[in-house]
Formats: sequence, C-alpha cells, structure tokens
Amino acid sequence: MSQQPPVRSTGSPPSRPDASMSLLTNVMDHALDDGYAEASARRDAEGGRLPRTLRAKLGLAAGLVLAAAVVTVGAAQARIAAPVLAKEREELISRIEAETSAADKLEGDVERLRGDVGERQRKALEKHGGDQAELVALLSGATAVSGPGVKLVVDDAKDADSGGGGPRESSGFSDTGRVRDRDMQRVVNGLWQSGAEAVSINGQRLTALSAIRAAGDAILVDNKPLVPPYTVLAVGDGKKLSTTFQDSADGQYLHALQENFGIRTSISEQDEVRLPAAPSLIVRTAEPRTAGAGKDDGRGPADEEKGTS
Repeated sequence: MSQQPPVRSTGSPPSRPDASMSLLTNVMDHALDDGYAEASARRDAEGGRLPRTLRAKLGLAAGLVLAAAVVTVGAAQARIAAPVLAKEREELISRIEAETSAADKLEGDVERLRGDVGERQRKALEKHGGDQAELVALLSGATAVSGPGVKLVVDDAKDADSGGGGPRESSGFSDTGRVRDRDMQRVVNGLWQSGAEAVSINGQRLTALSAIRAAGDAILVDNKPLVPPYTVLAVGDGKKLSTTFQDSADGQYLHALQENFGIRTSISEQDEVRLPAAPSLIVRTAEPRTAGAGKDDGRGPADEEKGTS
C-alpha cells in the first residue's frame, strides 16, 4: 500500500520562519516610539531651536565664564585683604621683638644686680672674717678656687631609655639605667666626707646650702638643670681624696650602680682643677642677745636673730 504525499494548500501564503517571535520583530521594526518620532518631526518643522551640540557648547562656555568670574572676584578680594594681613603680621612681629628686647634688658639688669650683690657679700666676708676670712670665703663658695684634686664623671647607662622599672623605679626616674638626683647627692656628700675642700658639678659651684633635686627626668643643682654626663670636680689632695672616696660607703654605692645598672663612672687625679665662685650666696648672721637687750633698746625677740640675703 503506497503512502500519499501531504497535500499543500495553495490558497494562503506560507508562514514566516520568525512568526513565533512577533514581539521581538515588532520592537525591531519600530525602534523609535511613535510619540518620539512625532515630537522630532515637529521640532524639525519648527526650525527655531539650535542643534543639541551647539547648546552643549554654549552651556560649557557659560560655565567656564562663571568659574572665571568667581576666581577673579576671589583673587581681587585676596589682593585687597593682603596688605591688611601683612600690616597686622608686621605689627605683631614688632611687638614680639620689642617685648623680647625688654625681657633681655631686664634679664641683664638682674644678672648685673646679682653680680653686684655677690661681690658685696664676698667683700663683707673678707672684711669680717678675721684670720679665717680666706677659709670662710672658700667654704661659702664666695671666691673661685683652683688646686689639685679629682675629676669624677658619672653618666647614664649606654642603653638607658625612657622605659623600664625595677628596684630603682620612682615617679621621677623610671629607667634603672639613669643617674638620679639621690645618686649625685651621695657622690657629693661622699667627696665632702673624703676631704674635698670645694666641689662643682658641670661648672656649678656647690656650697653648704646647695640643693640637688629632680624635676621630671632632669637633675637640678640650685634650681639649674644639668644634663649628663655629670662632671664633678673636687679640690683636695688628689691621691688621698680619690682613694678615700672609692673606699667609702658612697664610693662603693657608685661602684654598685656601675655593676648592677650599667651606669658609667670614671675617676682620675688632677694636678689642677678650677672651680668658679658660686653664682649667688645666702649670708645668714646672728647676734647674741646681751644683758638688758629687749628692755632698754626696744628690740623684740624678732630682732635677736637676723637673716640677710
């Protein structure tokens, strides 16, 4: 039995291959919406508007002109204000210089008066010291002194820093490798007890009234800060002074600091050391109360003992 071929209809055209994609076909055929097309046609018909590229260029030019105007106005204002600021700055500098000069002059006057007072005190000591005037002037630091002695240098440990702690920690010095004020106190007292006749630290003459204190990490001698290394000069019999000090308790204390904390020290005999006079002296005098004093002459208890500086 033979099969018959399918019968094709000749009355309708064949279907398109993309008939099943009618939505996409419609979008492709009408890429420009009818409303947009109508608006574009109307704008072209009117012919009164500028092309889009020209409008963009004009807008850019207007923006540049506006920016240039703003910059110009700012520069003009800065140029106007510059002389005023410069004048105020010059006036401020002049005031600072004037005040600095005044402060320097006052400081010079203070130093001059301090020197004058010190000189008068030294002359008074020499005049009223009698046979012991030279010894009194030496012990009080009123005069410069030179002679044989020793040179003792005390310095912080090589690797000392701002941190640490340990058995020598305190509020003033937290690093165990740093020289402290009480270390220098013991060194100076040890030299006095070992027979030193005069002592100075970093050129600062010490007297019986000198104070060695700490302020933060700095060591103060009579309120003047010193920086390491601390060079201590002492006048006396160099060999005897050096041996006696090193054998003393204070010398052993300094040696222990070197062994345990790395503090660097060195002591050497000197044929001659020179120590300046103390920068300021405080002279205190007392008068004994005589029989009848306070009754006949009208002096009170406050007059029995006088202090001058």
